[in-house]
Amino acid sequence: MPNPIILIHGYSDEGKSFETWKKILVKEKGYRSEQVQICSYKSLTNEVTIKDIAEGFDRALRINKHINSTEPFDAIVHSTGILVLRSWLSVYGRHRQIKHIIALAPSSFGSPLAHKGRSWIGAIFKGNKELKPDFLEAGDLVLDGLELGSRFTWDLAHRDLFDKDTIFYGPSADTPYVFTFCGNTQYKGLRGLVASAPGTDGTVRWAGCALNSRKITLDFTKPDEDGRYDITDWPVDKRTNLAMPFIPVEGINHASIIENPSDELIKMVIQALDVNTEEGYKNWIQTATKISKQTLAAMDPWQQFVVRAHDERGDPITDYNLQFYKISSNKTDWEPIAIDVHAYTSDNSYRCFHVNLKDLDAQNIQSLKLEFMASTGTELLGYYEYVADDVKITTTDKSPTFTIDLTPFLHEKNKKIFFPFTTTIIEIILNREPLPLRDVNKIMFFMDRTD
Repeated sequence: MPNPIILIHGYSDEGKSFETWKKILVKEKGYRSEQVQICSYKSLTNEVTIKDIAEGFDRALRINKHINSTEPFDAIVHSTGILVLRSWLSVYGRHRQIKHIIALAPSSFGSPLAHKGRSWIGAIFKGNKELKPDFLEAGDLVLDGLELGSRFTWDLAHRDLFDKDTIFYGPSADTPYVFTFCGNTQYKGLRGLVASAPGTDGTVRWAGCALNSRKITLDFTKPDEDGRYDITDWPVDKRTNLAMPFIPVEGINHASIIENPSDELIKMVIQALDVNTEEGYKNWIQTATKISKQTLAAMDPWQQFVVRAHDERGDPITDYNLQFYKISSNKTDWEPIAIDVHAYTSDNSYRCFHVNLKDLDAQNIQSLKLEFMASTGTELLGYYEYVADDVKITTTDKSPTFTIDLTPFLHEKNKKIFFPFTTTIIEIILNREPLPLRDVNKIMFFMDRTD
């Protein structure tokens, strides 16, 4: 007897959109109708957050007469549904209860459309059109969490992907088996003109779907010898993160993956729900990877970097520039790497950088560096790295450039910077100092000074 299964839709959608998948599960997997429970939630009310929806899910689950709140169950989520489920798991710690997570075009790290949806035009196309007090609302707080580089997705990743004490997703039966699918095509017609962007299924980025993420910390407040640079390995501790791969599906977009799934996708999902051991999980991955190999090879290999910059107090650094530079084989000059940048609207210290690794041509790079420059906006203050007390300060630059040589990480298996169809989290920490550094500062001084 299969586990009960819960279906959770995405932003601006309704539970009825999962009726197709419910019929498929009943027919192909032998579920009784009551074993397949479809959730529906309010995402278009401006005052509701994703955390609110997650708490609503917990309450709904506790009183559902078809699912014992303490028994194992599986879940299929679409788009924003993954953020609802992850938020619930990370708060209530029920990761041992859920056995399979089938993620269909999940917005694990947001969507490039979210910040557009908060405009009046977004309300017209995606907003609540029922004549009630929230008429034409677009769900501002949900969209805030869905925005690229949002604080919500940053904090969520630190709770469920980078927690040092709790493993939420892994290859063993103690955690959910995660299966991530996304279409390789975008919308057509007028919808495509409005919504589609490179490296997406029309709504979510390929690089922002899978949970096989890792973190880089660049802590300039520390001396070089004290672990200034930290890059988590693949895998991290017992987390075999790369065992949760991105599986592309031919000819599917963000809408059709739920409305009209292909036979190939249906077969992979049904087989995924049969996985109950680590060996079975590995075998499924090998089979799905082989099936999708040709589709994946035809796609541009995008990668996403979500960056947060802050000072030693934890306060945001909102005015900064980050750029990768490379020297290609048989060349001598540094050249910038093309990056699509989005700054999180509510706090510009969070940013999302989207890179097409095909343009990068990593195999032909002989040198790689990252440059970072930040400004306080005033001559009274500057951002600086750690400087020992006995080191003479020779610069008065209030916005120095910090340079990191990344060449050693180009081809090292567990430390390499670039990995397609993944999101890398980067945290940058700088000292915020009154200026000048070694003289009477301009912010606070004694009136009876003799200098």
